[in-house]
Amino acid sequence: QVQLTESGGGSVQPGGSLTLSCVASGSPPNRNSMAWFRQAPGKEREGIASLSTHNGRKEYNAFVKGRFTISQDNAKNTLYLRIDNLNPEDTAIYYCAADGHLYTSLLASRYRYWGQGTQVTVSS
Repeated sequence: QVQLTESGGGSVQPGGSLTLSCVASGSPPNRNSMAWFRQAPGKEREGIASLSTHNGRKEYNAFVKGRFTISQDNAKNTLYLRIDNLNPEDTAIYYCAADGHLYTSLLASRYRYWGQGTQVTVSS
C-alpha cells in the first residue's frame, strides 16, 4: 500500500508561481513511478508530468511548455511540482499518483494510488 498526501495549493494571481508537494509513504516498490495530474471542473483528469523514481526519467505533457517542473527529494520521500506563470486555465484540483511500474506514464489508468488532491485557484 502507498499513501500520498499533497499540499501547497492555494489562491494565486495570474503570473504567480506555486510549488506543490506530495509526501509518500508505504511500499517503495509501489512508488517506482509517480506523477502529477489535474482535474478542472467539468473536465477529465489530465496528466501533467511523470517521474520514474527508479531511473530519474521525466515525461511532460505537451501543454506544459516549460511552465511545470517535476522533481523529487528521495530523502524526504517527497515529489514536487513547480508551476510558473500561472494563468486562470490552470485552476484545478492537482493530484499526485503512484504505481510500481518502471516506466513513466501520463495515463491515469496506469496508477493505483492517489492522493486526495490540492486545490489551485488562479484569479485576479
